[in-house]
Amino acid sequence: MRKTNGQPSDGSPFPTRPAPVGATGVSRRQALAAMGSAVWAASFAAGAAQAQPQPVIQGSDKTTLVDGLLARMSVAEKIGQLRLISIGPEMPQARLIEEIAAGRIGAMFNTVTRQDNRPLQEAAVHQSRLGIPLFFAYDIVHGHHTVFPISLGLAASWDMAAVARSARVAAIEASADGIDMTFAPMVDVTHDPRWGRTSEGFGEDPYLVSECARASVQGFQGASAARPDSIMAAVKHFALYGAVEGGRDYNTVDMSPMRMHQIYLPPYHAAVEAGAGGVMVALNSINGVPATANTWLLQDLLRRQWGFRGVTISDHGAITELMKHGVARDAREAARLAIKAGVDLSMADQVYLEELPGLIASGEVTVAELDAAVREVLGTKFDLGLFSDPFRRIGSAAGDPADVNAENRLHRPDTRAVARETLVLLENRQQTLPLRKTGTIALVGPLADSSLDMLGSWSAAGVHGQAVTLLDGMRQALGSQARLLHARGANVTDDAKIVDYLNYLNWDTPEITPDPRPAAEMIAEAVRAAEQADVVVAAVGEARGMSHESSSRTSLELPASQRALLVALKAALAGTGKPLVVVLMNGRPLAVNWEQANADALLETWYAGTEGGHAICDVLFGDHNPSGKLPISFPRSVGQIPVYYNHLRIGRPYTPGKPGNYTSQYFEEANGPLYPFGYGLSYSRFTLSGLTLSTPRLARGQRLTASVTLANEGSHDGAAVVQLYIEDPYASVARPVKELKGFQKVMLKAGERRTLRFEVGEDQLKFFDAQLRQVAESGAFNVQVGLDSQDVLQQSFELE
Repeated sequence: MRKTNGQPSDGSPFPTRPAPVGATGVSRRQALAAMGSAVWAASFAAGAAQAQPQPVIQGSDKTTLVDGLLARMSVAEKIGQLRLISIGPEMPQARLIEEIAAGRIGAMFNTVTRQDNRPLQEAAVHQSRLGIPLFFAYDIVHGHHTVFPISLGLAASWDMAAVARSARVAAIEASADGIDMTFAPMVDVTHDPRWGRTSEGFGEDPYLVSECARASVQGFQGASAARPDSIMAAVKHFALYGAVEGGRDYNTVDMSPMRMHQIYLPPYHAAVEAGAGGVMVALNSINGVPATANTWLLQDLLRRQWGFRGVTISDHGAITELMKHGVARDAREAARLAIKAGVDLSMADQVYLEELPGLIASGEVTVAELDAAVREVLGTKFDLGLFSDPFRRIGSAAGDPADVNAENRLHRPDTRAVARETLVLLENRQQTLPLRKTGTIALVGPLADSSLDMLGSWSAAGVHGQAVTLLDGMRQALGSQARLLHARGANVTDDAKIVDYLNYLNWDTPEITPDPRPAAEMIAEAVRAAEQADVVVAAVGEARGMSHESSSRTSLELPASQRALLVALKAALAGTGKPLVVVLMNGRPLAVNWEQANADALLETWYAGTEGGHAICDVLFGDHNPSGKLPISFPRSVGQIPVYYNHLRIGRPYTPGKPGNYTSQYFEEANGPLYPFGYGLSYSRFTLSGLTLSTPRLARGQRLTASVTLANEGSHDGAAVVQLYIEDPYASVARPVKELKGFQKVMLKAGERRTLRFEVGEDQLKFFDAQLRQVAESGAFNVQVGLDSQDVLQQSFELE
């Protein structure tokens, strides 16, 4: 007889079930229910199917409404509510309307205009027997029409107001297009930048990722997910997807329970605490059990311990993939495993539709288990306000925009302001930056004039023709004040296999369109421009498709074509005194040892979004002082991975400057990252001094204050990110060398000094012990405050 998910009888894969991470209190859903709803809006009845009268559901709260519907629904109608379908060639609109009217679809995704969504909603409300509305979802990760920087870039701002602002604008734009839900934020912690989806997440640190998760959920949902200008957040990918082995997408995850709870689970929990209404289930397995069939993950942890009261959604085709995982012998068993594990909505397949009727009839799946899933789907629709007004985000045809991509629908000032906060200055020798708007500037590189790449992956409804490239931005910034030369200089890559692969990923627009000229000819053109210029700016990095789902890499260096261009430019500039400024555009940390050693200035810009060209020029020419900090460590080579900052203590640590034969190190190159977590330069010179603690001993339940003085000793006004780390040097289990526990982004005028204060309490000292209890153990702790994770001031205290 098959064991349930290969787990012990209590459903847990662990010997001891972890204690709750924290109380969630009243759920967002309960709060929304208290607001009340229209009983069952009379407008629903206007176009009701002739054969059946519209039901009248008594009561104004969610429970009464959902209970009343469940009592009237047939098994087939219930199963239909669990089907999430995308429009496409195999499911054109006419067929969709038939399926919806028959009650065989509960929600839609990838249909993203009011004009397209309205007839589908009309079919649900006016033609299906019970008139239950659909909800419409889409992957809105970092903007909708207005594209903001990729999530990794947003995290680099260390500005939660900016993160929330990006999500709020996205919600306003998406809701105006008739969209109710986004499959975001993506909060998968990753320590392996080979993984293509690194670009979608917020980096390597659980605290920073958790803060970004909260800000994103609050931005998307606003005061209430029911508001017409809000959309519901469905956090993804639950869980541990960022830890796939080898950084290879869709691979397995094998991880200790302690590590899981300490590093990888907190951001999902933070999103749930912030009120996320949905959770998308990950594609990977966890310690041998696929997330889609993992009862411990979806029932014990998510619902019972964390108190989640929302809808769970499978990833694309994930239920049928249980057969490929080898845990389901056929589609029937896959459906049984998924529904029993707690997957409510089946995305992009018919497995629930085809298999659940037989499973219900045989008793292998109970009606109570079916009702539990349907209840969450109906509850989500209630929380979205769709039972009050199923057209609250679709509106009437009279209000449809004549052009969904009209310029006046964009929020350009918002994305420009956010984008320039995300840029990270990695090198600035001899104060090369900011550049002067005079003389002759040569702008070269394959990404200098690429609007498609400026948007990054998962750019939703963004139109790349509306994106400002670096060339566009520089032309507008310089006007007639300086002469601007431009040459492509190289293709992103000359590897035909890579070009073909990346172009296969995009059905609409080729990801890469190579210049057919020989590489030597393009380099020669760029060198001629450099020889005529006073300064050379080279825009290099990755095509956006290289940092995307299913785009894992074995090398993190620049493609050979681009490195050859930079080498030629450096040689041409040798002895001239002309600086080489390298602008990186990429969705993951790159191994940029050559660039670090040879560029006079090095600026990390990620994929900066619709206004990226303007934002980058704001920094290059000094109209904005860069303040971004790395949310993920940059390795020296692939061989170093993983190279995250908060690694566990070990018995034979390497001490810089004290080499030894039997310490943990690589002997070919320096240990540690090329650029550490939290690193980033400014045009100002910021210093920290005078770290003090309010008490040397901290009693349980009390808090202490860490005070430090921040000074701007430069000539530019600017912002600094001051970071608080805690070190637990002795505990019952090996602990990280340090952990981020707080940060402040502070704006100071040139010459200004300010005293900053951080509160430290018992909660910030807690960790999961060997029995998976969340504890703070008595003893010594070190408080570290710095401008990055390596260069810190330190003071100590005792927890009693």
